[in-house]
Amino acid sequence: MHVATLQLFEAPAEAGSDFARQIYEKLRADPRVDPTFRKHPTGLIAGAALGWTCDNTVDLDYHLRLSALPHPGGMARLLELVARLHSGLLDRHRPLWEAHLIEGLGPGRFAFYTKWHHALIDGASAQRLFKRSLTMSPEPDQCWVAWHVPPRTPHPNGRVRESTATDLRRALRTTAEHGTAAARVARATLLRKELTLPFEAPRTIFNVPIGGARRIAVRSWPRERISAVAKAAAATSNDVLLAMSAGALRTYLATRNALPDKPLIAMVPTTLRSDDEQGLGGNKVGAILCSLATDVADPAKRLLAIRDSMRHSRSLYNSLPTTQALALSAAMLSPIVTGFLPGLARMAVPPFNIVISNVPGLSEQMYWCGATLNALYPLSIPLDGQAVNITLTRTADNIDFGLVACRRAIPDLTRLLDDLERALADMEAAVRHGDSSPYVLHSVQLDESRS
Repeated sequence: MHVATLQLFEAPAEAGSDFARQIYEKLRADPRVDPTFRKHPTGLIAGAALGWTCDNTVDLDYHLRLSALPHPGGMARLLELVARLHSGLLDRHRPLWEAHLIEGLGPGRFAFYTKWHHALIDGASAQRLFKRSLTMSPEPDQCWVAWHVPPRTPHPNGRVRESTATDLRRALRTTAEHGTAAARVARATLLRKELTLPFEAPRTIFNVPIGGARRIAVRSWPRERISAVAKAAAATSNDVLLAMSAGALRTYLATRNALPDKPLIAMVPTTLRSDDEQGLGGNKVGAILCSLATDVADPAKRLLAIRDSMRHSRSLYNSLPTTQALALSAAMLSPIVTGFLPGLARMAVPPFNIVISNVPGLSEQMYWCGATLNALYPLSIPLDGQAVNITLTRTADNIDFGLVACRRAIPDLTRLLDDLERALADMEAAVRHGDSSPYVLHSVQLDESRS
């Protein structure tokens, strides 16, 4: 249950060939690690943790590593390494994160791969930590990292913010004191069928048991193309990105004679944090189930169907207090436990077909330790019965897609990248807006074999 980011950087023009190594030595010499990144599970019984403990110090020689790609480097070799790193489990006896500086990508280029357990911090919160470690100037006074970021403004009442677990306990107490109001709202909402429900998804070739090896593909698109379609369709950029994914999945399945008659259902994570909870550890993530309208051939009509589905679900969540929104989200997500029961993923109807997550990103050009950030690819979690995951984020003027799949179940993941481009071009043509010529920045597939 770990997630990761792969950041691509370009060193300053005057930097030497050992620029990444210099950063590594600088970070390794700084022992400061914030409390969230000093936590690890305690009381392990049969692989299950009973709680958290916080170490006083962290062995940075273990958690922070430097690697070099064999000559001549390049994206393919970088991602071969990243595949092995992403496939391995985190050590439950240590704080649940790793960071890898990788040099040898090419002249003046290096990468930074960071992996952490989803129980430690959710993707949106991690993205905010990464943002705080970056600077808007290529001339920083210090190198910050996600595990030690610049301090934020103190909480208004002067107290240290309590943990998400504490917040959740308080929320559950409040719910009980008010007589299960949240549960009633969740039940009533589901009974009225105001939302897309779990177990309405058709079975597809994506909904199969998975192994431990991963296949990863990444690509970046100019944000202006997505924005132009969104404006023409009176939709949000997120609606267009979901429609891109829907069109790609439809094409991928149709070319394999595996497109079901019923529309695919995506689980779309959404944050439930309030403004004063931003940047905290832990998780506070809700879930929307969205029909991807893959049974609709027309790309414009498919986009509008997705737009309306997401608009309705968001308005319902926004109308609820946080406690009730959490209860409703829990009701929507509860069927996912079937994926953790041995053999059930092969037999049970999938609660949904795929997770598609749009993580809030960076609106401006950013720098790290003087290097220019060129791309940030989010790499997430396939689950048993959910063999492929699509996660994306904004990096300045681009949208960066990270696709992660079971290597055995999805042998030709790169095709999905091409299908994403085709889906965007089809929407551009359908709304008669923008240049539909295929233009992408990166296109790489990663394969990883595992013994």
